[in-house]
Amino acid sequence: MNESFEQFQSPFSWRYGSEEMRRIWSEVYKRQLWRRLWVALAEAQIEAGFVTPAQVTELRAHVDEVDMEQAHAIEAEIHHDLMAEVRVFASQCPNAGGIIHLGATSMDIEDNADALRLRESLSLLITAMRKLLTTLADQIETRAEYPCMAYTHIQPAEITTVGYRLAQYAQDFLVDFGELQRVCADIRGKGFTGAVGTSASYKELVGGTPLILSDLQQRVMESAGLEAFTVSTQTYPRKQDWRVLSALAGIASSLSKFALDLRVLQSPSFGEMAEPFGAKQVGSSAMPFKRNPINAEKICSLGRLVASQVQVAWENASHSILERTLDDSANRRTMLPESFLAVDEMIAVATRIIKNLRIDESAIARNLSVYGRFSAVERVLMALGKAGANRQEMHEVLREHSLAAWAIISQGAPNPLVEQLATDERLLKYLPADNIRDLMDYSTYVGDAPQRAKLMAKQTLDAIME
Repeated sequence: MNESFEQFQSPFSWRYGSEEMRRIWSEVYKRQLWRRLWVALAEAQIEAGFVTPAQVTELRAHVDEVDMEQAHAIEAEIHHDLMAEVRVFASQCPNAGGIIHLGATSMDIEDNADALRLRESLSLLITAMRKLLTTLADQIETRAEYPCMAYTHIQPAEITTVGYRLAQYAQDFLVDFGELQRVCADIRGKGFTGAVGTSASYKELVGGTPLILSDLQQRVMESAGLEAFTVSTQTYPRKQDWRVLSALAGIASSLSKFALDLRVLQSPSFGEMAEPFGAKQVGSSAMPFKRNPINAEKICSLGRLVASQVQVAWENASHSILERTLDDSANRRTMLPESFLAVDEMIAVATRIIKNLRIDESAIARNLSVYGRFSAVERVLMALGKAGANRQEMHEVLREHSLAAWAIISQGAPNPLVEQLATDERLLKYLPADNIRDLMDYSTYVGDAPQRAKLMAKQTLDAIME
């Protein structure tokens, strides 16, 4: 085992994700969980009379003494990682080694350990999402009334507020947060049901002893802190992995949407928002002036990877023939940890961006001054309709003026739209010129966006406190 950088290493082993998430998906921690499950199984078998309390005590004393070098040496010979760990554990427990894994099949240990890791990882992400949502709610509240241009089709549209735009992301994140909680609460283990899920080996084992089969199952799972699926095959249903990956992909989708929008708004033609940029940060090896949105781009990049893994999980679930096949094993070794680590990294990066989000008020004011008047045309249209004008006819008049003004500002000249409208006799039949000028003040044309942004901030904080 060469752990240096002279051989390939996954970037998830050192670059992406938190230390805590890496610990959960580490080989050592996985084997420690295996050992704890073997201890739980042995402890439940004491009543049957073929395991003694002293043997369980010995097993428990060595549960954290994982020896990866020895385990890999054995695995190189026998080509079975779990049985290699059984042999290492047994060699450390001379009095109890012979009863390790009694009655079990590999997936009784591996799948229950994986379920524990899934639940622990989901809990870690739920905590991270609370921090993200708290940070975002603060920004929404702070910027709820701050006007900016809204864009549809990546073209200037009407006026919104910075807080209301941020509230859209919070709404999506809350959906993801709720789904994470539901999936986490529903995590189930395989149970201890043997090679094809019938518990035949355990029934044979406890037959003629005081231990009841159902009690054996219940005690082991209670000790592990897991509920079991009602029925299973050699594995827990791979539909569970698909549900987990779908929840992770949901978060990745929302984070990618936020990051993509930020990348657009950071471009100089918009220039309204930007991710933080360090004083010594290098934007480009060739162009020293560059301030590339590398963190937002990383979110989008990792999001694509996570989304692709849902298909892998789907195929694992749908292609698990009869009571099981092994064609999911290799991809699950990378699909599960890398998806969790990717989302873990995405949430952490997004939280830092949101906390230190740069709002360029001068760029926002510039874009409002150029394009804001066009959005106020709708105010004039509403007033004309209330005054009895034909809506369709007035829409055409306003459209003509707007396009003419757009052509003028495209040449770098000031926007003439207000005076064009205030001097058009077709409009003056219904509205005084001063009224038209007042209506063309776009600065307050944000509807109830500030109130709804603040409501979203409150709902966000309420949801994460439940």
